[in-house]
Amino acid sequence: MTEQKHWGVRALRYLLFALVFFSSANLGTARTPRALSPTIEPSPAASEKKIERQDDSFNLAPAKDLVLGADGQRKADALAHFVEGTSFEENGEIDNALEAYRKVLNVDPGQSELASRVAALLTRQDDFPQAIDVLKDAIKANPNEPDPYLQLAFIYAKYLKKTDQAVDYANRAIALDPRNIDAYQRLCEIELAAGEEKKARQSLERATKVHSDDPAFWARLGKLYAAIVFKRDSEPKPDDVARVNEIFKKAAENAGDDPTVLKAVADYYASSQQIKEAIPLYLRALELQPDDANAREKLAAGFVVTNQRAKAIEMLEEIIKEHPEKYQPYDLLAQVLDDEARSLQRANRTEQATAAFAKAEANYEQSLLINPTHAITYLRLAELLLGPVKDAGRAVKILTEARRRFPDAPEIAYYLALAQREAKQTQQAVATFEEALHEAELEDNEIVNARFYFNYGATAEQAGLYEKAADLFRKSIALDPANAADAYNYLGYMWADHNLHMDEAEDMIKRALQIEPNNGAYLDSFGWLEFRQGRFDQALADLLRAAKNMAHDDPVVFEHIGDTYLKLNRVPQALEAWQKAMALDPQNKQLAEKIESTRTTMSKGAPAKQNPLQ
Repeated sequence: MTEQKHWGVRALRYLLFALVFFSSANLGTARTPRALSPTIEPSPAASEKKIERQDDSFNLAPAKDLVLGADGQRKADALAHFVEGTSFEENGEIDNALEAYRKVLNVDPGQSELASRVAALLTRQDDFPQAIDVLKDAIKANPNEPDPYLQLAFIYAKYLKKTDQAVDYANRAIALDPRNIDAYQRLCEIELAAGEEKKARQSLERATKVHSDDPAFWARLGKLYAAIVFKRDSEPKPDDVARVNEIFKKAAENAGDDPTVLKAVADYYASSQQIKEAIPLYLRALELQPDDANAREKLAAGFVVTNQRAKAIEMLEEIIKEHPEKYQPYDLLAQVLDDEARSLQRANRTEQATAAFAKAEANYEQSLLINPTHAITYLRLAELLLGPVKDAGRAVKILTEARRRFPDAPEIAYYLALAQREAKQTQQAVATFEEALHEAELEDNEIVNARFYFNYGATAEQAGLYEKAADLFRKSIALDPANAADAYNYLGYMWADHNLHMDEAEDMIKRALQIEPNNGAYLDSFGWLEFRQGRFDQALADLLRAAKNMAHDDPVVFEHIGDTYLKLNRVPQALEAWQKAMALDPQNKQLAEKIESTRTTMSKGAPAKQNPLQ
């Protein structure tokens, strides 16, 4: 908008304005300063005279054709004041700049752009009456120029809170120049600020009736309309989306070979999740500007969303070859490879998935090497390391560095706590969880939710802080009781496993099973509770049902089944179940000792102990 443009954007126009002053001053006649290239016709008499050479060094009086008339002298002085004003403004001497500019306007008040500039400077000093006077003088001198009307509309709306007058001035600017998108934007902004969204839409609908083949007009109009239609707190109506699409379609139809407009339209489609419409526009923009890395990245992102990962990987690798110094392509390529690896993993293509995960990790690390200040990349890399790569130690190192760079970011502290827990640094993990909680509460950060307390509780349990863990699980449940099955189960299993608070343990596990009655983990918890209560037959039935309902074979469930068989004096079945558990968890030393102890007892012909480790 006029009052918001930087001084440098107008410099060329002001220079032309100054040249007009200069050319008019030389002529000694009253030409309008807006005639940027006046035609100078030689007089017939002058053309017939013989031009004699003369040495100006001996002629102290200026040539007659160089003597300024009174009007020319005033304009020459105005030019000097204009140059002086720009110098003052560049040095921050606003009062002196205003004084110099006013002297220019005294000569030609119809210089609308300079008047608007002066009004903007006066507005910054809260001198609204003077700003309005300058603009109204400009309108009187040049009533067909829309800029002063738009400036007045801005002042009346924002500072004087007089919406009706502001709307009137904006409408007058539109009447003068119906193809001026600035005027429609000003009117729309005024209506929105007054809470009149319906009227704001009507102002934009007026613009859609304009006959214009300017693609920038339609692209800006589309952005204005989209800002009203697409809101954070609600989904747009299909009819509204279709209307915005029509406007951007006009921009694309008139764009021709303008890559800037094509990208603007593509960006709209991409941001509104219409990726298929965005991709061909990005491709066309890249045909026109092959070196536009930003368009390539957006196109690659579009390929990702439409599951064209191979194309995305190929394009990002090309970008990296051309611009190895940029971190963004590495980061995006890592995300694509990570997604591809998970897809391969789901398809049981383990070897290929492992290779893709390794490439993703390498690209995340390269991104951080180039730009170690990009916090989200630390979190993405850590999530990869804690998940499929299963390198908790490396995750701790990465997040410790991130914590050093971003000491007040609770999200990083949260991830670090999780990494420390997975790396069996449980005491340190509890301390880091507490730091994350404290920092998040100071910032009112959203990470402190039910899942946060659940993870904190699990960490406290692993550190042997059972009462603290119970308190944290209860907070998790209180925050989201409808989705608290995991918290109910974990709390119940913790108490049952330690033969503590058995009534509460039973209640918690039953609550979990009410939410998910066929969940194998919850059935295992209930079977283990029954084992602790001495109800071995019921325990065995529920534990066997748990094993059938597990998505994957679980060593803990098989160990529980083995322990229950032993209590029922079914030793061969107990050994068989323990061996299944041992195959799934070969590092379990306690289980290995249990198996060895039972076999030794059987070889001696003595009855096996019903609790080999007790």
